Amino acid sequence: MLTIVETNIGCGRTVPACTAKRGPNTSDEGLIEAISGGDRSAMNLLYARHSVRVYRFALRLVGNEATAEDVASEVFLDVWRKAKSFEGRSRVSTWLLGITRNKALELLRRPSMAAADANACQDIEDAADDPETAVQKKQTGSILFQCLKRLSSAHREIVDLVYYHQKSINEVAEIIGIPRNTVKTRMFHARAHLSKLLTEAGLERALMAA
Repeated sequence: MLTIVETNIGCGRTVPACTAKRGPNTSDEGLIEAISGGDRSAMNLLYARHSVRVYRFALRLVGNEATAEDVASEVFLDVWRKAKSFEGRSRVSTWLLGITRNKALELLRRPSMAAADANACQDIEDAADDPETAVQKKQTGSILFQCLKRLSSAHREIVDLVYYHQKSINEVAEIIGIPRNTVKTRMFHARAHLSKLLTEAGLERALMAA
């Protein structure tokens, strides 16, 4: 949209000048700023953009679909209430995963927390896959999940953040609240252990042959 502005060019004369009116800032940071001012449409857009990421991270932490949905709901409720507390020192996605981790750990500390459900952590099937491919993916996902379950919770969390959420070492350190070198050490041992487990399960050979 163009706005006409009267510009003084001297001698008492003015001419109309066109200036482009900026649209809303739809970057993550812009949405958070708008949310802090009570903008519900910005909240809806942020939710649409990040809800799946938050839900899947919560699911891998708590291992239960219903509980992961509760965690995700609490995360975005926190965002709505506390958007003003975002200081911009990290990416919004990193901030969201940090909140998700805290919420999930709170639930895991509760004695009534249910055991992990393997089927809940299967990847969503691609509608374009033929039946044979879909079955193979499901079997591979099941084996991978079982191997991940055998990692320690600390190592499993590192693998999830680095590979599934593509977070950098610095971002992982911020989310978990540990030094960078600790992240690197845990990542090294997690990869070594997971590689051994996948080899024993025959998954690495199957993936290489595919």
